Amino acid sequence: MAEPPSKPRPRRLGGLRARAAAAAALAMAAVLAAGGLWLYTLLRANLIENTTGRTELAARKVAAQSDTGSLPAGGRLPAPEGGVDLVLVRNAAGTVVATSGDLKDTPELTELGPAAGQDVRSAVLPPARPGAQRRVVVAVDAPGPPGAHDPHTVYAATVLGDVDDANRAVALGLLAGAPPLIAFAALLAWWVTGHALRPVTAIRTGLAAVTGSELDRRVPDPGGADEIAQLARTVNDTLDRLERSDARQRQFTADASHELRNPLAAVRSRLEVALRDPDRESVAAALADTERLQGIAADLLLLARLDGGPAPRPEPVDLALLAAEDVARRPEPRARLRVDARAPVPASGDPARLERALANLVDNALRYARTGVVVRAFAEDGWAMLEVTDDGPGIPEADRDRVFERFVRLDADRGRASGGTGLGLAIAREIARAHGGDVRALPAPAGGARLVLRVPAPASSGRGAAPAPTPAP
Repeated sequence: MAEPPSKPRPRRLGGLRARAAAAAALAMAAVLAAGGLWLYTLLRANLIENTTGRTELAARKVAAQSDTGSLPAGGRLPAPEGGVDLVLVRNAAGTVVATSGDLKDTPELTELGPAAGQDVRSAVLPPARPGAQRRVVVAVDAPGPPGAHDPHTVYAATVLGDVDDANRAVALGLLAGAPPLIAFAALLAWWVTGHALRPVTAIRTGLAAVTGSELDRRVPDPGGADEIAQLARTVNDTLDRLERSDARQRQFTADASHELRNPLAAVRSRLEVALRDPDRESVAAALADTERLQGIAADLLLLARLDGGPAPRPEPVDLALLAAEDVARRPEPRARLRVDARAPVPASGDPARLERALANLVDNALRYARTGVVVRAFAEDGWAMLEVTDDGPGIPEADRDRVFERFVRLDADRGRASGGTGLGLAIAREIARAHGGDVRALPAPAGGARLVLRVPAPASSGRGAAPAPTPAP
């Protein structure tokens, strides 16, 4: 029994927009918490400092009266100014000498006297009883007039009701304002993220519409130079490469089918003739066509490896020696073949593939040369060069790029008669490009064709080397 198709995984609600909104809300909450705590602490410290200053001023005024012996008779001090609630004077024995108010709510002040070497001390005291409020108390020493033996201590106290009320109002304001600000930050992040991701949605929709039969589709470019615009352009560039690769693959498949059809038909026809009337000529012709098929298959396999294979392993290669070995392996070519290499030409790459590229260039030159082919190896401007020149009909300027395409023959009948597959120059170009170089078709100085293969020379050689002079054809 077939298993039911698996259900698609549900998308998390909101996705990136929800995460951005949550992050903005958390960030706003953290900022408000830190800022609110800092503001509350700063305001509380400032208010207590101001209250302590006013309270100390009231205590010092009474201390000045004590030092001059001008405390009011009866020990009743006038009500202090500046919002101070109580001022009292005690002698060294702790007895209240003078006071400005009721002492029943006054906390214990005996331990609050100034320390040795100081004349003032302040402190925030907790409530004296349940329901009461905190106080700021300042104690000031009053040594008394010269010769006095009973120094006094002046205490001034201010209730912190106004300070606590102000702090409470600020705290409530912060707590009440935080939720709307957090919600605003989350909504703003949700809107901004959605607006920013709108092009991404369009890109995703456009990319989803691209299929194997519709590679010409492109995603919308939002314009600008931000990351999303760069993403859209990168996607479109990738689609361009895919479309070109697909077109190239389709053309290659069609060309390969066309090229293989004729040899296969010829082999079949010759074998049928040989079956009806066996003779050596038919078998030999069928064998020749089979060898041609084998050559095409080998070239196709090599091109497939070059298209998707790894980069060649770098090994030291001497292109001059490579050219000499290629010429030496050829037994009595149709046209005169010679090498012009004045010095070693070091390069780096796969010797077998570079040898194959050179062999293809030489095969092409020999196929069209009238009397001779020259193979040069030299270094020029940091490049290791192989140049193959023939004195044949040459390559028209309009076809100098097209000649390196696969299965392209400028003279199809002549190419097939001479055994060419139409892949030799394409293979040479792919090998050169795999090595970081290229192959170009140039006009020869005295007519004919000049094919130049170049690959990067090693860093320690080839720089500044003068090109070898072009030999006379």
